[in-house]
Amino acid sequence: MIGPLNHVAIVVPDLDAAARLYRCELGAQVSDKVELPEHGVTTVFVHLANTKIELLHPLGQDSPVRRFLDRNPDGGVHHLCYEVEDIGESSRRLEQMGMRVLGNGKPRIGAHGKPVLFLHPKDTLGVLIELEQV
Repeated sequence: MIGPLNHVAIVVPDLDAAARLYRCELGAQVSDKVELPEHGVTTVFVHLANTKIELLHPLGQDSPVRRFLDRNPDGGVHHLCYEVEDIGESSRRLEQMGMRVLGNGKPRIGAHGKPVLFLHPKDTLGVLIELEQV
């Protein structure tokens, strides 16, 4: 069902410093910042040959990423994102197997402009998993 790893998301306390680290010290191609109010984050993508790193920073006090950063002040890995061909079918199939889709269970548009959904980490070995339709 899942395809390639699309990205690894890392919550960071200072988005500019994190982007600078990847761009200047590590020599990676780094996108501009994009605010995603519907997800409560500001994001930057680091483009690598085989995947991407998504740097996340809270946008507003109600951001779920703010709560993550409050518990982990230095930041850390937040989620893994895998590609799927049909997010609706993937969601139905996973729910039939007893897995929980977070939120209202319906896909939302993610940072790449494509439908995404998140699976409850208690159902996925303690790791928050995002599925993105390609």
